[in-house]
Amino acid sequence: MKTKVARLASPLVGSFLLMLALLATPVASSAGVYVSVAIAPPALPVYVQPEVPGPGYIWAPGYWAYGPAGYYWVPGTWVLAPYVGALWTPGYWGWGNGAYFWHGGYWGPHVGFYGGVNYGFGYGGVGYHGGSWNGGVFNYNTAVTNVNVANIHNTYNTPVAQSASLSRVSYNGGTGGIAAQPTAEERLAENEQHVPATQMQARHEQLASTNHAQLASVNHGNPSLAATPRAAAFKQANANPAAAGHAQNTGQARNAQSHAQNAPQGQPHSQGQLQGQPHPQGQPHPQAQPQGQPHPQGQPHPQGQSHPAPHNEEGHR
Repeated sequence: MKTKVARLASPLVGSFLLMLALLATPVASSAGVYVSVAIAPPALPVYVQPEVPGPGYIWAPGYWAYGPAGYYWVPGTWVLAPYVGALWTPGYWGWGNGAYFWHGGYWGPHVGFYGGVNYGFGYGGVGYHGGSWNGGVFNYNTAVTNVNVANIHNTYNTPVAQSASLSRVSYNGGTGGIAAQPTAEERLAENEQHVPATQMQARHEQLASTNHAQLASVNHGNPSLAATPRAAAFKQANANPAAAGHAQNTGQARNAQSHAQNAPQGQPHSQGQLQGQPHPQGQPHPQAQPQGQPHPQGQPHPQGQSHPAPHNEEGHR
């Protein structure tokens, strides 16, 4: 009888011990993993956005992820959209149940709630103003996006209103956090079909987690590797923001004078629409197809619902 009782009880005891171990051990804040941290992430660093590498790339802002050694910076980068019409909703840290939870980012036809965090370069806290899809082509807003109009002609220039004091707070809720709540449009966007971060984005985060210099405890909130021209292209990374000569707060628009210098005389700019208007859907992108996995629903923001594992890798590096 004792043997039978031991066999029946051991799985329950093992599961309980495993649960305690998971609660006591910090884990990386990648997609598909629940992460809770008692300490708030650092402020967003000041850095420069690299030029758009080519048509169809969308900006994924940098963020603080968490691993066994603490917070580390995942550089902002340009990511090839997984399908025509796809927009990126950045992940964010949100306070709930006595801890900060990571809410993973995702791709969808509209931009959802990302905590009200002002990631900059078009992600001012609500929606995305860095560009939009029009007729199956992505158009870039040169007012907030670093575009060489000599190479990319699908552009427009619509200034984006900026707050008098640009916040660099990187989390929602809790002490000193952003008090934003989802808008009606953002709640609708969360109920749409979503695609998780691509394999290249997952690889990008993994490379950052293995770079000792990316740790907040090492760089004190000022990482030298702040942004890259493409996901996982760390060897082509931008220079230290302090040495770049034109560093900016992540929420500031690009200098209009720099665009005037880069634009050739008489260069035409196609028209586009700002985020907030319905995005026309096009044919599937020739490089990749959406996986069609539904986004988890019904979880309130403080609970830290994360997103499914990344899908197939982009065909571009």
